[in-house]
Amino acid sequence: MKTIVCEEPYRFVLKETETPVPAAGEALIKIRRIGICGTDLHAYRGNQPFFTYPRILGHELSGEIAGLGPETSGFALGDRVTVMPYLECGKCIACRSGRTNCCTSLLTLGVHCDGGMQEYYVMPVDHLIKADGLSLDQAAVVECLCIGAHAVERAALRQDEFALVIGAGPIGLGAMKYAKLAGAKVIAMDINEERLAFCKSWAPADYTVNVGNDPLRHIAEITGGDMPTAVLDATGNAKSMEASFQYAANGGRIVFVGLVKSDITFNDPEFHRKELTLMSSRNATRRNFEQVIDSIRGGHVDTDRFITHKSSFEQMIGVYDAWLKPETGVIKAMVEIGND
Repeated sequence: MKTIVCEEPYRFVLKETETPVPAAGEALIKIRRIGICGTDLHAYRGNQPFFTYPRILGHELSGEIAGLGPETSGFALGDRVTVMPYLECGKCIACRSGRTNCCTSLLTLGVHCDGGMQEYYVMPVDHLIKADGLSLDQAAVVECLCIGAHAVERAALRQDEFALVIGAGPIGLGAMKYAKLAGAKVIAMDINEERLAFCKSWAPADYTVNVGNDPLRHIAEITGGDMPTAVLDATGNAKSMEASFQYAANGGRIVFVGLVKSDITFNDPEFHRKELTLMSSRNATRRNFEQVIDSIRGGHVDTDRFITHKSSFEQMIGVYDAWLKPETGVIKAMVEIGND
């Protein structure tokens, strides 16, 4: 089978490898779609934390059951599935409390172990979810949208409260969408006016703010001087994450959705004065996957406009560098193996 390996930063290699064989409790997945995530882009550029080379990328996956290991039930050949790409131990304190997304020994496909940028992949069936009623494209964006849905769950948003989402990439957009579905009044902030216009029409964000145009004043005006009670930063940018403290209301919550490979500092007296709550948000849980699948089935998420760029598996290496450039206008890129 064909496999694309990231041998080192900025270098993909197409290889022929053996097709894996599923063991008991596992399924062989014929990979049909691979969503390109910020994690994949960071890894390609050499700035992804907890990452080693060579590595097969890819964790936003959809496909079809092509084989089943012995004594494996619940799935049939040809079933369309989406993949939960977080392999947890099931025994640690986080897993015992149902927070498998932050297992103490978590392995994420395409980051800590090889991922799905290959024609076939073996997964435990308890990490597969049937995607009946979803297209292959839709099934492949479920995981990406789950990151935003989980961040919104962490923020515990309430009806009609102001939620500021910083960063209008795919993760930020997902956070905006699920903040809206939770009933919040969403303020989208980014530096790119085209992205902000997309936020306004797609999420749809209630307000947009350009970070380069006196954002503190504009956010204060929008909120009547109160400031947002929830701030979700999805930039993965240290300066933006540090600046997020000034946007939160007294008694507010800040959720770091994006991950950055550096230290974050903040002013402690100001942090205490406001009695802020600072949280991180990592990955997602099965509950988030089920929520996102239901919302797509219910027609609440426009996946067609969310996916802006596509390539075949064979063409991906040639176009990947272009997807890194802001002027390309990529929101979500998708790699296709076969047609829907």
